Amino acid sequence: MASAPLRFSKMHGSGNDFVVLDCRQQAFALDAAQIRALGDRHTGVGFDQLLSVEPARDPSCAFYYGIWNADGSPSGQCGNGVRCVAAWLHRAGALALDQAVRIESPSGPVTVRVLAADQVTVDMGEPIFEPARIPFAADTVAAHYPIEVGDAALDIGAVSMGNPHAVVAVDDLADSALERLGPLLTTHARFAEGANAGFVQRLDRGHLRLRVHERGAGWTRACGTGACAAMAVLHHRGEVDDRVTVALPGGNLRIDWAGAGHALWMTGPATFVFEGEWPISRVEPSLAG
Repeated sequence: MASAPLRFSKMHGSGNDFVVLDCRQQAFALDAAQIRALGDRHTGVGFDQLLSVEPARDPSCAFYYGIWNADGSPSGQCGNGVRCVAAWLHRAGALALDQAVRIESPSGPVTVRVLAADQVTVDMGEPIFEPARIPFAADTVAAHYPIEVGDAALDIGAVSMGNPHAVVAVDDLADSALERLGPLLTTHARFAEGANAGFVQRLDRGHLRLRVHERGAGWTRACGTGACAAMAVLHHRGEVDDRVTVALPGGNLRIDWAGAGHALWMTGPATFVFEGEWPISRVEPSLAG
């Protein structure tokens, strides 16, 4: 018997695109093979990440959201994704405008506030620089880490925003070497769980440009946690102010952070693209894995 079609919403945050599933009444049941099939941009719907909206597991939170990359691997956090989850819940009547609500991610609770139907601000928590908690192989916290990537010697910052990030300051985002370095840095052995590789160009103390190669998704038009990580690393070095606009290929994000002891806030768009149905029966369970 064929399975019932899977209903979904297609959304994006500054070009970082998602499929959002309503799992508030029915448990999430896709395996890795089905996620990969749904995420295929030629034969499926296509997305950078899949998001499931589920009942909260933490009683202090209103909802839980799960995150899976296009390759079927799970993710701990997604900054653009949480904005889309908040906008999706607002459209579903579950969140009021300007209402601060805690929702639970795989890496812990975050507070969201829907400013308008397509604009959301998120408390992303305090950036984590301790190497063991990123996780990153280093003895002590440092603003700069020398690292060998292929045949290149890079200077990186390492931070967790609920997921691990390597941040590299560059003079030119169009440098062709980045195409090779991004994937190599994402899978570098010093990051035990892999990392999102962000290449950031500082224009001035309030403006950055950024490209990110995400683990499990590749080059993306935007990465919310990547924008947070880039700002946090440069702020930790004293190179930017407490409010920064980060320009990504898909659009701009605003990042606010006053430094150690304070939460970092990310503000940006969340856009609905279309609603659809996916015939999940086209992927046989025997092919899962």
